[in-house]
Amino acid sequence: MRARNRRTSGLGQDLGILRDRRFTLMLAARMFSALGLAFAPVALAFGVLELPGATAATLSLVLAAESTPMVLFMLVGGVIADRMPRDRVMMAGETFNAIGYFSLGAMLLTGWAPVPALAAAAAFSGIASAIVVPAMTGIVPDVVPAARLQTANALLGLVTNVSRIAGLVLSGAAVALLGGGWALVASGAMFAAAAVLIALLRLTPAERAENGSGSIIADLRLGWREFASRQWLWVVVAQFSIVVMAVNAAHGVLGPLIAKEHLGGAPAWSAFLTGEAVGMLTGVLIAMRIRPQRPVLITALLAIPSALPYLLLGGGAPLWAVVAGAFVLGVSFDVLGVLWNTTMQREIPPEALSRVGSYDALGSLMFGPIGLLVAGPAALMIGPRPALIGCAVIIVAVSLVAVLFPGVRGLRAPAPAPAAAADGSVTAPAQ
Repeated sequence: MRARNRRTSGLGQDLGILRDRRFTLMLAARMFSALGLAFAPVALAFGVLELPGATAATLSLVLAAESTPMVLFMLVGGVIADRMPRDRVMMAGETFNAIGYFSLGAMLLTGWAPVPALAAAAAFSGIASAIVVPAMTGIVPDVVPAARLQTANALLGLVTNVSRIAGLVLSGAAVALLGGGWALVASGAMFAAAAVLIALLRLTPAERAENGSGSIIADLRLGWREFASRQWLWVVVAQFSIVVMAVNAAHGVLGPLIAKEHLGGAPAWSAFLTGEAVGMLTGVLIAMRIRPQRPVLITALLAIPSALPYLLLGGGAPLWAVVAGAFVLGVSFDVLGVLWNTTMQREIPPEALSRVGSYDALGSLMFGPIGLLVAGPAALMIGPRPALIGCAVIIVAVSLVAVLFPGVRGLRAPAPAPAAAADGSVTAPAQ
């Protein structure tokens, strides 16, 4: 009974952060932003394809116009977020996102939708995302005390995952009922709501970033120096650049191929994604409670279970086993994500956190498109099942290599802070 009371008390202390007005505002903003991000791809895809004369090539051009600036401006976004108050940077980014999607929706609803104009509005939204993402990483320590960073990241992850799932479900219904144009307007409204909530944070001057007097190039060099000087950081980012490449190939192309050919088609893949989503929600709850001594080592090792569903798919396992593997993938990815974000926020100086976060995001995602490009030819050459097993082997191998580095194994979490009471006050340790 005593142990159960302690666990309950610990959970209550963790959830006490929800009484913090600024954190709940940030949480609500993240919810609307994640909803908008989940809404947007479905609304944009079907909205563009509804246009007279539109083809898959038209959609590809618009999507490329959105994604390319996001990658190109990511590092610049990190500099901006470190130079300026991060709440204002995020507010501006979400506002730009809203303008971009309102513009896309207006063009589709009015019938005036030349491809260059669509591409320009999509590019505007891509630049906005490049501004928001680095600031999103850096703003959490500006709002939350260091002792509550992991709980905050877990709750932010939970809200993001739930919103993402809800957005994917609701976007399809919105497009079917209202059409792509109005669905894009709804997406813009969600980004606008996020901007308003971020504006209400009102971080004090002492909590805002006040640095960056040199050129953008000089700031990028300083950010790179912070990034490259930490072995644990660049090793894990390199690991995940390869892991994401393999996951994109398996998730985006090879898995759906196997589902179509051997497991019954779209319903089977939907079951896979559902298992993954449930695992993600479970992973967030686990991440709220664990406090590993070596968080980076655990982060690197947690990539290994993500290979399980691809091994099962490649080995011809029944659907229930594959769905169970997807659940494991969801749990592992969400726990490692919370541990990784918390470690970065604790170890990187606040004045460089957004720049380092931009290098992290760019490095982790840079090989993702390659996975999508090579998956199709690999499936034709050796078959989708051997290719899936190859993806799993790559994930396991690169993760085992990462843990060989002393920086990954050696970084320890800071000593536990004094316990926080449920009302948010700090209780001194017993003398």
